[in-house]
Amino acid sequence: MSAPAAATDLFLELTPERVLDAVETGGLAVRPLCYPLNSFENRVYEVELADRSRVVSKFYRPGRWSEARILEEHRFLAELDAEEIPVCPARSFPGGGTLRTIDGIHYALFDRKGGRAPDELTDATAARLGMLVGRLHAVGARRVEGVDRPRLTSAEYARADLAWLAEHETLPRHLERRYRDAARTIVDAYDRLVEGVPFLRLHGDLHLGNVLERDGQLRLLDFDDSMLGPAVQDLWLALPGRDAAARALRESVLEGYLSFRPFDRAELVLIEPLRGLRMIHYAAWLARRWHDPIFPTHWPHFGSVEGWERETADLEEQAEAVARVARGLAPDAAPEEPDPEELSNKDLFWDWEG
Repeated sequence: MSAPAAATDLFLELTPERVLDAVETGGLAVRPLCYPLNSFENRVYEVELADRSRVVSKFYRPGRWSEARILEEHRFLAELDAEEIPVCPARSFPGGGTLRTIDGIHYALFDRKGGRAPDELTDATAARLGMLVGRLHAVGARRVEGVDRPRLTSAEYARADLAWLAEHETLPRHLERRYRDAARTIVDAYDRLVEGVPFLRLHGDLHLGNVLERDGQLRLLDFDDSMLGPAVQDLWLALPGRDAAARALRESVLEGYLSFRPFDRAELVLIEPLRGLRMIHYAAWLARRWHDPIFPTHWPHFGSVEGWERETADLEEQAEAVARVARGLAPDAAPEEPDPEELSNKDLFWDWEG
């Protein structure tokens, strides 16, 4: 997989010295101690201040978000914090504002919060997470019009990615049609099923890696992918499984959620299409970032012919699950046994046009 001719988002100027300079430029005295935290999309560092307290400095990948969209993320965090919802709001710099720029890179500071991501959810933790998301969505639903964040539509979240993959000839030629047809099944089903579902402000990427647990309290981290979309998006990523155990835990999440906000269970039908959209978006994200050396290091098999064959087979399997859900069946239901006399080419081939 070839890299773009000009890579302007590699943080090449962001040395530890410049990280410390950025924090000091923001009006905070520092000690000469900073170290990177796990982050692929952005660059995130923990920095020790002169008083030996610590802050987290987040440097946004250049070219990804506009200043307005970053400030919308900060505004959402401030609203949640004002309601005593445990998040990590952006700190105000001395003199005001939560966003500064150094060497063309936007950055913000956050208080450091201790804890660790849960390895898995128990019934009790799932219920607490549901309560937390219910409170988050109660705030997120208050203001929707005029919010400058991405919308969880197929156009923004998958079709644009498919267009990019095609434009850059990313997939091996012999897999292009299979991948495209599976993706089309997923995005078309999502468009049909999401019609009429209300959108609200979401966390958007609420897997367990973005949940911090300490002394029985949960805290939500990393609103970098906050978006407008259906409520169910924030209710499935922490429990992505389809088995009975995952479904039971999802019921615990919903029980907690309903303590603070109503939820239309009809939205659950969106889980499988959303899973498919995420698979497309994730593959395109890796392909878009392949010029960044950190990506081939952590995903060494991505981009190979064998890797794309697995991606394509997985997407086809997901398309089958989505098609079953769209017909009112369970995603892992056994294939139906149709009446042979009623079969047509359109029944057998997704790409059949006539």
